[in-house]
Amino acid sequence: MKAFSAAWKKSKQRRKQRKYRYNAPLHIKQKFIGAHMSRELRQKYGKRSAGLRKGDVVKVLRGKFRKKTGRVDRVDLKRNRIYIIGIEAKKRDGTKAFIPINPSKVMITELNIDDKQRQKKFRGKK
Repeated sequence: MKAFSAAWKKSKQRRKQRKYRYNAPLHIKQKFIGAHMSRELRQKYGKRSAGLRKGDVVKVLRGKFRKKTGRVDRVDLKRNRIYIIGIEAKKRDGTKAFIPINPSKVMITELNIDDKQRQKKFRGKK
């Protein structure tokens, strides 16, 4: 495995794009964890998308759990996945396990604005 290259700019080759994302440090992988916002939030904040955080309410747009809504329980930067409360699979022994979901397949319906940094970012459109 080669080390991450900060000097890398772009490539048309999908394998190099994957390699960049896979080997990226966590502070860069944080930028890949984002999702579109609902129409109401777009109008309210004047932004199209936002980074996902624990506590945000999202709606799943694709896959088996389409149209289900839940609160983000955990964000996994290393695997580029999020885990949503209420979207679980039942295992054979009866326990429940969270199903990892790609952040690009969800839409933010409610933002968690407990953090002061996030409050500054999302002040309301004037």
